[in-house]
Amino acid sequence: MIIVDAESVAPTLRVISNGIILYMLALNSFYALLLILSVPQLRRHWRIADDVNLRVLRGAEVVPPLSVLVPTFNEESSIVASVLSFLSLEYPNHEVIVVNDGSTDSTMERLIEAYSLIKVPAAYPDVVPTAKVAAFYRSSVRAKLVCIDKLNGGKGDALNAALNAARYPYVLAVDADTFIERDALLRLARPFLLGQGVAAIGATIRIVNGSIVEHGRVDAAHVDSRWIPGIQTVEYLRAFLFGRLGWNPLGGGLIVSGAFGLFKQEYVQAIGGYNPGTVTEDMDLVVRLHKYLRGIDSPDIITFVPDPVAWTEAPVTLKILGRQRERWHRGLIATIFKHWDMMFNPRYGVTGMVAFPFYALGEMLAPVVEAIGYLVFLISFFLGLLDLHLALVFLGVSVGYGFLLSLWAVVLEEISFRRYASAGDLWKMLWFSLLEAFGYRQLTVLYRLRAFPRYLTGDLSWGVMTREGPRSHPPAEGPGQTE
Repeated sequence: MIIVDAESVAPTLRVISNGIILYMLALNSFYALLLILSVPQLRRHWRIADDVNLRVLRGAEVVPPLSVLVPTFNEESSIVASVLSFLSLEYPNHEVIVVNDGSTDSTMERLIEAYSLIKVPAAYPDVVPTAKVAAFYRSSVRAKLVCIDKLNGGKGDALNAALNAARYPYVLAVDADTFIERDALLRLARPFLLGQGVAAIGATIRIVNGSIVEHGRVDAAHVDSRWIPGIQTVEYLRAFLFGRLGWNPLGGGLIVSGAFGLFKQEYVQAIGGYNPGTVTEDMDLVVRLHKYLRGIDSPDIITFVPDPVAWTEAPVTLKILGRQRERWHRGLIATIFKHWDMMFNPRYGVTGMVAFPFYALGEMLAPVVEAIGYLVFLISFFLGLLDLHLALVFLGVSVGYGFLLSLWAVVLEEISFRRYASAGDLWKMLWFSLLEAFGYRQLTVLYRLRAFPRYLTGDLSWGVMTREGPRSHPPAEGPGQTE
């Protein structure tokens, strides 16, 4: 039996507690800085985001043509509607390239039937190696549509196949189950109008759970009443409205969401395309792109535009949420260690001196530090050494500070783009901002901690991510219908 002398460990616990408090204070203060930096950016975009400016763009030649890349695997129930929504996006000139990544269901058959696909020779070079392509199709009824049927190689490999086939200088990577707002591509093109050279553009992802979806479009945006998807609605607002936007004046962050991100094709091919050997191919790609741009001394920017919106379904169970957050963090760890040479490296400018250290010392280590904080709290309590003042300060800088940042994200949403029009949705977001701090936050810390041992074993699995599907309007009652 080990007997612990409480008085002897008290100084050590106090030092650890003070260190953790300073770490959490610094981390959340940097988030607050991103919030402050995002406000003038948000105001600037909001002022030029009206429909008058969009009408000018609809027939403009100043925006470049682009290819929409859609990797898909076992999406037989929704693929036809999803592809139709991508084909119907408002943009002067775009094509849609769907890649069936070895689906084991009838995804390919549904596409062939719905869009009258005809098998044709593949007339493009294999710039980036991929798993074997079985067939190349064009639609006889939709001139913009191209479909590729290939052996399974994962999402990154499917994106590379689409990248090879893309005819246009810019490519937009999207998920097959993402619902893109009809004018989102026009809004995404704003940096081109400002005369900026563009390497990549990120945009906003929002949670579709609770919203009404018709024909691949969000018809009525609402916040889900259930606590798991509801809290994620607030999380995503915080992550995109200032977590991504605040990096613009600093030179761009390290993440462009894989569910909705625009890239210059030439650059993506030059760095070897997407890396199939990672579970977060989007972050890995952007970090390599930062390196490449520095290497060729390119002035092109990696930026974020807040008002183009794509909607995605969030996990609704703790089991699926845990798999998702563990995978995200495992990919972050892998990317950080793979590109460790960027750490505090002035060769990479702000990216090497600020962004990379933030993601390494902040995002990657945060769950470890916070978990140690909770552990020290419990040990101090059971040994009778709990300093109430220190405990309250720790909860304030970790939980309380996070709540205030979430609250400000909701405020920014309400004074800018207001996708949620009802007062009920506003109250839900305020409630979930508070609820997030108690239980949910601690669970995500646990999920992210699991990523470290799985990374060390070389685990590249995604896990099963089941979805419940979007809500739609109930059918109208009419003759012959019964309750």
